[in-house]
Amino acid sequence: MDTKALDQVLGQLRTAAAMAGGSVAKPATDHAVNGADFAAILKASLDQANGMQEQAAKLARDFELGATDTSLPDVMVSIQKANVTFQQTVQVRNRLVAAYHEIMNMQV
Repeated sequence: MDTKALDQVLGQLRTAAAMAGGSVAKPATDHAVNGADFAAILKASLDQANGMQEQAAKLARDFELGATDTSLPDVMVSIQKANVTFQQTVQVRNRLVAAYHEIMNMQV
């Protein structure tokens, strides 16, 4: 089981929670310091969530087919990581939609 990837996901969740809570978090990468394009960051995040979903599905399929190098704990952890990443993506989308509605309701 790859604990480094799990630690990375937990770090991203903590950063996202700090940002959502309004506290200022130290940027995790140099991209945030250099003013990276929001669309590029959002696309990378969506691609990562999609990749985790695909990896979880592949591991589950391999386990169902009886692959000897795939264990049930690995499959379950992978599915849970994909679920957490998906839930984070949904929360970010909800916040973006709420911000859009707030901006649209502003009087000029």
